[in-house]
Amino acid sequence: MSVGPTGQSGPTGPGGPTGPDGTPPAAAPPDPYAPVRTRDYPKLLLTAAVIGFPVCAIAFGFLTVVHALEPLLYDDLPRALGFAGTPLWWPLPVLALGGLLTGLAIRHLPGNGGHEPADGLALGGPPGLSALPGVALASLASLAFGAVLGPEAPLIALGGGLAAGAARLTGWGKDARAVAMVGSAGSFAAISALLGSPLLGAFLLMEVSGLAGPMLGVVLVPGLLASGIGALVFTGLGDWTGLGTYSLALHDVPRAAGPTVPEFGWALVIGVAAACAGTGVRRLARWLKARVIRHRVPATVLMGLVVGALAVGFSAATGKPAQELLFSGQSALGTLFHDSAGYSMAALLLLLLGKGLAYCVSLSAFRGGPIFPALFLGAAGGVVLSHLPGLSLTPAFAMGVGALAVAMLRLPMTSVLMATLLMGRSGLTVMPLVIVAVVVGYVVTLRLTPAPAAPGRTAPAPSAA
Repeated sequence: MSVGPTGQSGPTGPGGPTGPDGTPPAAAPPDPYAPVRTRDYPKLLLTAAVIGFPVCAIAFGFLTVVHALEPLLYDDLPRALGFAGTPLWWPLPVLALGGLLTGLAIRHLPGNGGHEPADGLALGGPPGLSALPGVALASLASLAFGAVLGPEAPLIALGGGLAAGAARLTGWGKDARAVAMVGSAGSFAAISALLGSPLLGAFLLMEVSGLAGPMLGVVLVPGLLASGIGALVFTGLGDWTGLGTYSLALHDVPRAAGPTVPEFGWALVIGVAAACAGTGVRRLARWLKARVIRHRVPATVLMGLVVGALAVGFSAATGKPAQELLFSGQSALGTLFHDSAGYSMAALLLLLLGKGLAYCVSLSAFRGGPIFPALFLGAAGGVVLSHLPGLSLTPAFAMGVGALAVAMLRLPMTSVLMATLLMGRSGLTVMPLVIVAVVVGYVVTLRLTPAPAAPGRTAPAPSAA
């Protein structure tokens, strides 16, 4: 150690090099891109790419089975039993049977049948392979039998569980972070093809997982690679089988005019209305869920009967098929947009009320995702409002989709992108209106949501007396 004329330590202090003031220099910041520079990262990308093929093929097969069972249960089976057509009361026994199968799968199979849809859309890590049969059975019994839920949550669970299980079998089992990243890539690939865009899947994964900063890119790259391969798998299988890709899309959307001042006013109204509606749906679904879980199997059967009764009532009142109120509404979005003139105002209002209640009931007891029914209900609300002055159909449709999506999911960027991409060429034109409606809906939804209790705060203990 060198000592200066005043007796103070010089540039080499007792603990090593020091700064001019005698303090040790600051440590170098950690490198956020260090995982990319390792030899294992390219192997991880290759694993995600290879696993993307079978995962997306299985996801395509799952969607094929769901879409094949729907007409089989509601059209072919009644005729096979000797009916001239589908009886008005037919949804009651079908949904009761679906509730029974769903309740049994949740109660007796590992994995609780997957994520509780009443709790929203969340990524809690890929499930184990032992949980996947229960997830598949519970979601098939829900979606194909008529519950008002979408396939996105089961696809996330199945894709993530299969990919993570394959990663463990291929030598990544000792690296928990690598297994989690491969599982996330599997979920990413399965859901991106359904949503119609890997970019939309990236935004969904980013907002649901809460990733930010440099680590966002490190984690998203395997998912982007897997989702690109998944899109190829879905397109190839859709062309080969003639079944289509089951992707979210509207076709032949007329070109929209530029936004007007009255339409910006309507964006505020739609945002507030969607936030109130979404908050009501979530609270009712959670209230019902708290009662369903006490008696899972009989309560799920009862909830199936309630959904069936709502469909029967809608069909009896409007003369339209009960199936218009059932299912996720994904494939019915195009019909709702192009044939909106075929609905009277009373029929649209009954559709909104009936499907909204069926959505609450399905969220509380069945298994599936919350996205597609929210898109359909938001679109139906926009169609209703488009009959009022100052609002045309295309922007009303898009604003309703985005506003109710953010009210249910609380994912503002994903909601804007979903509504924009759904409208095709007109999406960019109506995007400013969608942004206003989504921002207003997001802020009002958060204001209507109670703040979480402070950590450590518990109820006062009872007195000794």
